[in-house]
Formats: sequence, C-alpha cells, structure tokens
Amino acid sequence: MIQVVVRDNNVDQALRALKKKLQREGVYREMKMRRFYEKPSERRARELAAAIRRARKLERKRLERDGALPRK
Repeated sequence: MIQVVVRDNNVDQALRALKKKLQREGVYREMKMRRFYEKPSERRARELAAAIRRARKLERKRLERDGALPRK
C-alpha cells in the first residue's frame, strides 16, 4: 500500500510525491502493458529479451569494474 502524507494542506506537493512513488514502483508501466492482451508466447519472448539485456548490462559493468573496458 502506497501512502503519501499531506502536510499543511499542500495537496499539489503530495500529488507530486504520489506520482513519483507510483513511477518508481512501476505502476504506470504495468498499466500500459495491461491495456491489451499479451499472448503467453509474446510474454515469454519479452521476458527473455529483458533477461538478456540485464545479463549483458551486468557483464558490461563487471568488465568496466575489472578494467577490461574503458569507461565512457
């Protein structure tokens, strides 16, 4: 459950904080993905592609840390 405290009746500031928390939690991304039905095969392909991207990114960071690649 996401909660936001409204201080001094400042609703605008509380709304900004709520939007930031929702963005960080990935709620907007989830809502966008659930607009249309996604076939199970498409879901598997998307998740596999995301896993490959994560693995490549981790490997790149590891190589940078070990000094094998120059930093950008």
